[in-house]
Amino acid sequence: MLAALLVSTLFAADPATDTNLETRLTPLAKDHKGKVALAVKNLQTGESYYLNADEVMPTASLIKITVLIELYSQAQEGKLKLTDRVTLRSADKVPGSGILTEHFSDGAEFSLRDAARLMIAFSDNTATNLVLERTGIQSVNKRMEEWGFPETRINAKVFRGSTTSVDPARTRRYGLGSTTAREMVGLLEQLQTSDRLRPVFKLAVLNHLSKNDDKFKFKRLLPDSVVVMHKDGSTNDTRTDAGLIHTPAGIVVVCVLTTNNKDRRWVAENAGNLLCARVAKEVYDYFAGQARNKLSEREASTP
Repeated sequence: MLAALLVSTLFAADPATDTNLETRLTPLAKDHKGKVALAVKNLQTGESYYLNADEVMPTASLIKITVLIELYSQAQEGKLKLTDRVTLRSADKVPGSGILTEHFSDGAEFSLRDAARLMIAFSDNTATNLVLERTGIQSVNKRMEEWGFPETRINAKVFRGSTTSVDPARTRRYGLGSTTAREMVGLLEQLQTSDRLRPVFKLAVLNHLSKNDDKFKFKRLLPDSVVVMHKDGSTNDTRTDAGLIHTPAGIVVVCVLTTNNKDRRWVAENAGNLLCARVAKEVYDYFAGQARNKLSEREASTP
């Protein structure tokens, strides 16, 4: 009994047990003032939920996941080394998220691996462009198509759409990148479960995603102990997040895409941020509740 009580406390699950993913998540999407697509899949049990999941949507910086995967894929193939050096030039600096533009001097030198860290941990736009300079934009899109995700595309360097776009029409429509909720969940599932990347490279990619510094979306309402490997994105009218959430009932892949949002404020309480946070919490609580109930059933059946 004591063990059951301790585990139940650790799970900290929502007491509601007569719900499912649809009853928890659909009202959140319906209440949001903007366009929403959701996808959820438990990689252990296969239980899933999809809403507008095949709608092509803007990604904002969420698309940087694909750049990260391409970088490590090319390292695996011997096309580049993660220790290769890049040099920051004044012409490379772009505005928006990150730390290189404001805090690093021209001529600063660091490895591709460190550029990738900055790209994911701080969503650094300048670092992203430095990585893309080595991988190529078209190579990212070709990789995604080969993996089975043709709508998951990056269109240009960040803040360089007018001069580097590989698809001007798509750039005008979606901005930096596009995906569907189903494709993004599928991509993360393959990253976690397939052998496309050897273990050393897969673990490195997942480690990068676990260091994402954003606290306004998926991590916001979850216990500090929960492992979340994710990438998010933000523009004026778009908020996105996708990743692997470790729950007591297994690893769950979650993708939240929003666009045409009425709330365009750059504040922590932005409605898109809150939707991402609430979806993550409902998903975690639901699967934690499942695990708690199974534990209680085992305890009840033990003599």
